[in-house]
Amino acid sequence: MALRQTLLAAPALASRRHAFACEDESYTKARKSLLAEEIDLRRRIARVAAQRRALPPGPLMKDYRFRLNDGIELGLADLFGGRDTLVAYFWMYGPERERPCPMCTNWLGSVDGNINDIRRRVAFHVFGRSPVERQQAFAAARGWQALDFVQLVGDDYTRDFRLLNTDGSENPMLAVFRKDGDEVRLFWKSEMTPEMADPGQDPRGAPDIASLWNILDLTPAGRGTDWYPSLEY
Repeated sequence: MALRQTLLAAPALASRRHAFACEDESYTKARKSLLAEEIDLRRRIARVAAQRRALPPGPLMKDYRFRLNDGIELGLADLFGGRDTLVAYFWMYGPERERPCPMCTNWLGSVDGNINDIRRRVAFHVFGRSPVERQQAFAAARGWQALDFVQLVGDDYTRDFRLLNTDGSENPMLAVFRKDGDEVRLFWKSEMTPEMADPGQDPRGAPDIASLWNILDLTPAGRGTDWYPSLEY
């Protein structure tokens, strides 16, 4: 059995920081304190990821149906493509929307650039309620080259996962499924709803999957409160 390694306290690690030339004492002290917090955050993220990986088997999934651009219908189990894990993102681009959600678009743009690396480990599909051809046309206009889109057939998936609201609006969802033989089970899905948001914050999960927000969190002004990603600039 592997021995559990004792970690040095975060402040002790932060004390190894090399000060930048000409920084004053107040910056050095504040930056070292922040570095200790960042080390603690890194460790917390690792602990949460380990807890996620240790989840017991989730609920058994129905044979949800999906349509490809050639009209062929496949079941959920068919989307794994030889992998045992499927990552699926439901994006807000239903047939009633003229254009898709800007934030869904922003995130999928970053995934498109990483999809070949992602597929070395897991299968990845984008689920939408619009016809596949409509989804692909938008992707082509954005310059996306590698994402796989499928259209939901019927309402079982949106109903079971509460993705369609009574007013016709949609909720995005990132989900991870595991395949064991002929069985497909839910492993994990994003579950931080608007009701769980902290005061003054947009609803978001943790860790934040959007590179946009992670980059802006590094800046003096942060994410800001008076703007939102746009489809056009």
